[in-house]
Amino acid sequence: MALRGTSVVRREDEPLLRGQGQFVADLTADADWDGLAHACYVTSTVPHARVAGLDVSEARNAPGVIDVVTAADVNLEPYPSPSPAFDAAIVRPMLATDRVRFVGEPVAVVVAETSAAAIDAAEMVVVDYEPLPAIVDPEAAIDGPALFEGMAEPNVVVRMSLEDSEADFEGCEAVVEVRTVNNRIAPCPLEPRVAASRWADDGRLHHVNAGQGPHPVRAGLAKILNLDRSQMRVLSRDVGGSFGAKARPHPEEALLGWLAARVGRPVMWVPSRSDDMVGLVHGRGQIQYCRIGGTREGRITAFHVHVVQQAGAYGNMGAALPNNGKAMLAGCYDIATLGFTSVSVLTNTTPTGPYRGAGRPEAAAAIERAVDAFAAEIGMDPAEVRRKNFLQPEVFPFKTRTGMPYDSGAYEASLDAALQAADYGALRAEQERRRADGAEQLLGIGLATYVERTAGVGRSEYGAVELVEGGRIVARTGSSPYGQGHHTSWAMLISDRTGMPMDRIDVVHGDTDEVPRGEVTGGSRSVQLAGAAIWEASATLVDQAREVAATLLEADPADITLDTEAGAFHVVGTPAVSVDWAAIAHHLASANGEAGRRLLHAEEVFDSEAPTFPFGTHVAVVEVDHHTGEVELVRLVACDDAGTILNPLLAAGQVHGGLAQGAAQALYEEFVYDDDGNPLTGNFADYPIISAAELPFFDRVVLETPTHINPLGAKGIGESGTVGATPAVQNAVIDAVAHLGIRHIDMPLTPQRVWQAITDATG
Repeated sequence: MALRGTSVVRREDEPLLRGQGQFVADLTADADWDGLAHACYVTSTVPHARVAGLDVSEARNAPGVIDVVTAADVNLEPYPSPSPAFDAAIVRPMLATDRVRFVGEPVAVVVAETSAAAIDAAEMVVVDYEPLPAIVDPEAAIDGPALFEGMAEPNVVVRMSLEDSEADFEGCEAVVEVRTVNNRIAPCPLEPRVAASRWADDGRLHHVNAGQGPHPVRAGLAKILNLDRSQMRVLSRDVGGSFGAKARPHPEEALLGWLAARVGRPVMWVPSRSDDMVGLVHGRGQIQYCRIGGTREGRITAFHVHVVQQAGAYGNMGAALPNNGKAMLAGCYDIATLGFTSVSVLTNTTPTGPYRGAGRPEAAAAIERAVDAFAAEIGMDPAEVRRKNFLQPEVFPFKTRTGMPYDSGAYEASLDAALQAADYGALRAEQERRRADGAEQLLGIGLATYVERTAGVGRSEYGAVELVEGGRIVARTGSSPYGQGHHTSWAMLISDRTGMPMDRIDVVHGDTDEVPRGEVTGGSRSVQLAGAAIWEASATLVDQAREVAATLLEADPADITLDTEAGAFHVVGTPAVSVDWAAIAHHLASANGEAGRRLLHAEEVFDSEAPTFPFGTHVAVVEVDHHTGEVELVRLVACDDAGTILNPLLAAGQVHGGLAQGAAQALYEEFVYDDDGNPLTGNFADYPIISAAELPFFDRVVLETPTHINPLGAKGIGESGTVGATPAVQNAVIDAVAHLGIRHIDMPLTPQRVWQAITDATG
């Protein structure tokens, strides 16, 4: 029986549940890391200041201290800018020199025998700060004092626009403007940015990190440390979450190899939760000015968005996120004229970066809020406005007005399926009944029909399979998992191709010595790229084995077929006489003598011609307390179409996680600074991450519209929840209070914010 399309249980879970995982911090028990020292960074406690003095003398003499390093000791180039399009005047030193620009910026680092000793000594470092005015409001930053000298435009990292395209509002019968805030959030992976470096006996730097793939980390560190990639080995062991934020090594991690060389010992860095809350890049952080227009019959003809993107104190990858918003500007709608502009600005806050969806949730939030605002303006049901404007299935493949090559889509089908599952008509009737009765618990129904881009950047991936002694298959993949279930998925694909039982298939990942190349695991790219590479390499391995089987069966290879149910080759029409993989391995091992364990080997670099574009509709149902503003999410129906699904169980897990994070942004999460740039939400006591107690059971509807872009017909699904759920939940809360005259409330929709909107509307 074919495994593809079946809910095979994750085989990665048992060692993790038994406490047998191998995380970076477990290196303390590894003999190769004897003499391991511990680093603790001294970070800025003020958002913007001149560093007038730095006294490390007491820390140097503290018990257990090996070294204390400041910027004056570091002979490395500044941390590289992620984009040549960013203003070159924005330079981030590895450690702060004469100025600090955000709370959490590293100023010095203590290396000690133990973590406790390093932390104690770091508290002894005295930094003399001369405070400077801090900029927190990104819109005020555009005209504020420049945070770097020599910028082409003060505090502007980069501007973007949709070239040769403007939204035409002339002749629109209805035009609505809505300003939305896509709130800044902290990624909060349970494992922080832990990493370790040592110089091994082979003369190379061995680096272990908790990120999203070792090969891009090796490339980044080699550039910073001025090493050739051959001088480095990077490993990614088990990883306790990332959500995009740990894709690129931060300066604190990048410095570890240099520190290890300086002290002559391995060095590990394990930041505290509070350090990570202000040091690990934040996500989202956009202000969106949306203008939408069309006819009173519901046809949308013009849409323009201007984005103010928070970049934080330096030009990190967050400054580039509006580019994804521009690409997915119109969502799943056929809108005649479009316009887009953006400005990414510096503030004295933690730099921003990619977070689950990386610009695509922001794009969906803009268009889905605008569509609801347009529907309210013309007095039409928001479901019907969507239906009137969807791109239709017959137009695909379709190149959008922003240049995106949409592969396939059935947007109205997803809307219909979600509405049916939610019993939309009954919900609207119940809403009207409550309003007529003056009920205290207001009912709100929110919709979001989304399309997103997956495998949008870096559209190639490596996969290899090999037959080894004993008749097992070993797979090597350039895609490095951190919770997605790659070991299960790749074993399923190989088993389907070869007939080898899954328990005889091993998967190797996360080691630049064991896997020759690989990319960042992100952008919902794994199955459609790495899976396709494994799938095609497995086919080549079968062809190689067929030649050996033909020799053993004394037949023409063209007459040999593989019975994948039995995992054996036989001559067509005579299945009684066959050879299995074990027999082929035994034959090759006997013939090759001491040639090694690898008997047959096939590898593939799958290059995708284009991204894929999954889509779906989410329906959120909320109850809002009229007196307190408290919101309860009572239902969340998610219809997601990610092409052909490899493993429904794994796909459901990805969707559930995304829905939880999407709902959390809409209702709870926001990283907050005071007016002076001091963080107010620097730990889990103040920053409300969501838990199962705040969530309903999710209702899922699965559609499968295959793509032609890869041989598996698969699209990405790991980020769909954050793309669709956030605007659906926000729309639901606003819908609950719309009869009071409320047209918009910004996220997060906290009780205080909702109560204030109700109070303002009702006097």
